[in-house]
Amino acid sequence: MSPMIPNAIQSYLRRHRVPFERYAHARAVSAMELVDALNVPGWRVAKSVIVLADRQPWIVVVPALTTVDLRQVRHTLGVRTTRLAAESEFADHFPDCETGAEPPFGELYGLPVAMDEALSVNERLLFRAGSHKEALEMRFQDFARLEWPLVASFIHPATMEKDEAKASYNGSQEDSGAPA
Repeated sequence: MSPMIPNAIQSYLRRHRVPFERYAHARAVSAMELVDALNVPGWRVAKSVIVLADRQPWIVVVPALTTVDLRQVRHTLGVRTTRLAAESEFADHFPDCETGAEPPFGELYGLPVAMDEALSVNERLLFRAGSHKEALEMRFQDFARLEWPLVASFIHPATMEKDEAKASYNGSQEDSGAPA
């Protein structure tokens, strides 16, 4: 598998006349590593988190240094259960991508997309597009026109703080809506 952005993603963007820029960087697996590798503020980088909402996978796009609020996802989507998907539950949806570098292109990969409203204030978005060694940048307006994501609040408010930004992706988190 190529370590760079898959041809299917590049073709998808070109077919829809979406201008984009590619940035090669040192291998970066976590969102924090990507922010460091690109040497940009964390709020400029978006990450795709795969969430199962009543067993339906969704791509939830959030600022890189935040964590997804599963209760908010459940409430906004109007579902009974939400949880972070294990890589084994979604890897088949992204056959041409490196695991953990899932792009936010639900139209291309057949999944619905939700995006945190904090990203809508960015003129441009930087994110992974199938590779741990190359990132993609495009205008927010172009992304919104291409994907028509559901835009709402999907993050824990405190996670916008830098000192709480190192929370890792934990596939065991779940929110069934039942009191803890």
